[in-house]
Amino acid sequence: MTPFYSASLIKSAIFLVLLVVSQITYAQEISLDPVTVTSSLIEKRASQTGRNIAVIKGEYFQNLPVHSIDDLLRYVPGVEIQARGPMGSQSDIVLRGGTFQQVLVILDGMRLNDPNTGHFNAYIPIAPAEIERIEVLKGASSALYGSDAVGGVIHVISKTFAAKLQSAEGQETASPNNRTNLNAMVTGGDYGLKNINAGAFIQRNKLAVSAGLLSNNADGVQQRGIKGFFHNNSASLSARYAISKEWDIAVRSSYDHRDFAAQNFYTVLKSDTASEKVKTSWNQLKLSYRKNKTAVSLDGGYKFVRDQYLFNPHSIANNSKSQLWQGLLTLQQGLGERTHLIAGVNYQNRQISSNDRGNHALNQLAPFVSLSQSLGEYFTISPSVRLDWREYIGVEVVPQVNLSYKKGSWQLRGSAGKTIRDADFTERFNNYNKSLVTGGNVGNPDLKAEKSFSYEAGADWFLTQNDVTQLKISATFFQRLQNDLIDYVSTPYAQMPRKDNLSPTGTFGLARNLTEVNTTGVELDVQYAKAIDDNQKLMLNAGFTWLDSKSGDNIPSFYVSSHAKFLTNFSAVYQISGFSLSLNGLYKQRAANQASAIEATISKSYFILNAKAEYAFLNRMLAVFVQADNAFDKDYSDLLGSRMPGRWFMGGVKFNLAR
Repeated sequence: MTPFYSASLIKSAIFLVLLVVSQITYAQEISLDPVTVTSSLIEKRASQTGRNIAVIKGEYFQNLPVHSIDDLLRYVPGVEIQARGPMGSQSDIVLRGGTFQQVLVILDGMRLNDPNTGHFNAYIPIAPAEIERIEVLKGASSALYGSDAVGGVIHVISKTFAAKLQSAEGQETASPNNRTNLNAMVTGGDYGLKNINAGAFIQRNKLAVSAGLLSNNADGVQQRGIKGFFHNNSASLSARYAISKEWDIAVRSSYDHRDFAAQNFYTVLKSDTASEKVKTSWNQLKLSYRKNKTAVSLDGGYKFVRDQYLFNPHSIANNSKSQLWQGLLTLQQGLGERTHLIAGVNYQNRQISSNDRGNHALNQLAPFVSLSQSLGEYFTISPSVRLDWREYIGVEVVPQVNLSYKKGSWQLRGSAGKTIRDADFTERFNNYNKSLVTGGNVGNPDLKAEKSFSYEAGADWFLTQNDVTQLKISATFFQRLQNDLIDYVSTPYAQMPRKDNLSPTGTFGLARNLTEVNTTGVELDVQYAKAIDDNQKLMLNAGFTWLDSKSGDNIPSFYVSSHAKFLTNFSAVYQISGFSLSLNGLYKQRAANQASAIEATISKSYFILNAKAEYAFLNRMLAVFVQADNAFDKDYSDLLGSRMPGRWFMGGVKFNLAR
């Protein structure tokens, strides 16, 4: 590690220690070894998975200074959110230095990654009030999930799909079976900000129903050409019903509409004063059977996205419609107390219809099998393999193995496996259908699929001083060796492989396969919780990530070079009686960059902090709060040209009823 990184790591470590000592943290019961499903598709303690997994409870959304799901993920240890706009307008999700297309997003077991572009992957079609938890699995996961699960997996699990129901025969599967939770939050602030976050969850024995709404709206901050307005709305509804002792059914439907200023989101041209509208509908059905040691589930999902992008008022809008049909059949079979078999098959049909990219379709079929085997009291091994068939591309065998050894307060873990990622329709066909292209990114239909081999080794230390104090420290070393990674490379007209609709005077970003890109990194995560007394509680989540990526081509590319070289992010809250103070923030170092034509820069580093103070009364049923985003008024951008807002003041009221 260079002295430059070492000094930054020391400064960040000191900052973290000061946070813990000053006890500015959050108050809630947490589990340092939670039950998860993402790493193996079956319920297992995180310490049995051999993986580095972060679990975020859904209620954190109400208690931290965040406005959207990508806001919440931004402060999860090890997750880098490259935001183009605030409060859910648009963000790229990056894990372990991968590109934004190398993270797979899942909702209740079903893939959400958009066939058109990975820029839409953070548009997760569920209201925050419906979320039970979010599991962030860091590292390779293609053996179970297929394409895109390179840097990791973001798995959103809803309250209804996770609910433990009472069977039709009256057998109780979990307690309590009758729950009611109603919550709402209204926020107003600078720049015409008007936000609403509301939802309800009701469970009555055999039935669980949930619904939610999130609406973020503002006139926005004045930008170079236009105001950074946004109107981002998500509404969702779901239900689960126990048909009998063995069978249950779950259904979800949601609608997501984003209308926002998109100036310089994708280009650094002065003529770019873009706006964009993205409408998403999502429908999902799950039928489950469980008896003794056998569980079978059949999932179906359909996603439809309509995207309208207007470069400036004088241009013709890009109109694209993308569809994702998918089915997933899964078998879980217990073969003894220490052995579990998981097998399944996944089908996908991806389509696009666009005046810019043309009309295309792609089918994919992939059977997979995984085994979870406990050897003795402390050791678990989980090998997996997937046979992935992609239309026009061929067949790929994708293996992986996870290892875990836990004894006492220590866990050792390791994982190694292959990953793959196919080019999306934008990477293959961007700007192919236009009559004339004068500049910007251009697709390449001859792109090969990305392939990589990833391995990692790590350790977790669980320290529980007593029943009210918990501490977990996790450290992981990882490396990803990639071939044919896809990125955009600046290319003059003379070197473009297809010139049919290109201007001879233009300079273009051509989607290309880079020969070799290797990423090495270290993660350090800290979880700390303490109940000081009956009226004071606290919690801290913090992470440090160091990354180094090297390309064998030595050709400047865009997204490969945009990830953080060093990242520290944290969330913390301190609560005493009805008063609470919550903070989240991040410090990032990355490669500096500039675009003089639009007077845009990427600084070598930045630090931002958000703060929220709240007072609850009437037995915590009502609360008032004030909040400052970017409290130190830092001028920064995550991606060149997409300037983020400065200090933003707001306040509001909250209502919560739980029984």
